[in-house]
Amino acid sequence: MSATVGTVLLLFCLLQIKHMFADYFLQTPRMLSGRGEYLHLGRAQHAGVHALGSIIAFVAIGAPVGFVLIVAALEWVVHFNIDWGKARYCDGRGLGPANAGFWRAAGFDQALHQFTYIAMVWAWVVFAA
Repeated sequence: MSATVGTVLLLFCLLQIKHMFADYFLQTPRMLSGRGEYLHLGRAQHAGVHALGSIIAFVAIGAPVGFVLIVAALEWVVHFNIDWGKARYCDGRGLGPANAGFWRAAGFDQALHQFTYIAMVWAWVVFAA
């Protein structure tokens, strides 16, 4: 294993910064509306913003292009489906920001995204570092 602890921590920091911007600063009204339906263009775009941000993070640490493209494509699929699951759960129960169940769902959603980043960094250490 040639990955240094410093590079792993840097990659986690880059992914956290990317996540903050993609989830909280770069979402458009199209990305936020109608998320309970599965084939939702706005959710696809939102997952694409996440994938693009991850591409930037992995390129910044010098990851191989083939690896970066595979990880970004997998992240797109996973992110799309995590967000759909949260929307479906909340919509099906009529949950909104005024309900505690909404925030539990949001927390679970965010934890799943963080586990995704752990898997992505693990894959980089094992297959690309």
